[in-house]
Amino acid sequence: MTTTPSGLRDRAAEYALLPVRLFLGITFVYAGLDKLTDTAFLSATGDGSIGQQMEAVRDSAALPALIDFSSQNPVAFGMAMAFGELAVGLGALAGLLTRMAALGGALISLSLWLTISWQTTPYYYGNDLVYLVAWIPLILAGAPALSLDALLHRRRRRPGAARARARSGRNPAPAMPS
Repeated sequence: MTTTPSGLRDRAAEYALLPVRLFLGITFVYAGLDKLTDTAFLSATGDGSIGQQMEAVRDSAALPALIDFSSQNPVAFGMAMAFGELAVGLGALAGLLTRMAALGGALISLSLWLTISWQTTPYYYGNDLVYLVAWIPLILAGAPALSLDALLHRRRRRPGAARARARSGRNPAPAMPS
């Protein structure tokens, strides 16, 4: 079986976002688990606590109101952040609802950039901005390869899928005219 140069390019394009998706997925799962297993982090006060971290960056944040809002209940905010990172990471790794997971990852990264990383100088030393930009291709393209999204898309497009939906009582999609 020979593959043409254009066939190789098409195949490479299909898998081009896989390394980014895996990196971001692993990183966000790790970040979420790290927060959930760190008892110091999930405290309102004390060394290494979410409360102490928020207090330390409040005056240098681009959006101090965001810090003030989350400081009302820092432990709940820390838990929400951890579970959000975990959900985003698992969604990216599995390639399930990838665009939605990527949007969630971008919003988490944006909020961290505007609060925690904002004072980093020069700006390109702060990693949250890089994560924000890295999520954008996944928002735009989703996960075309090795993903549950792609598997579900292929199943919906199978020729017998409309007949199977009709037999199961679900309303099949109308046929497109030629």
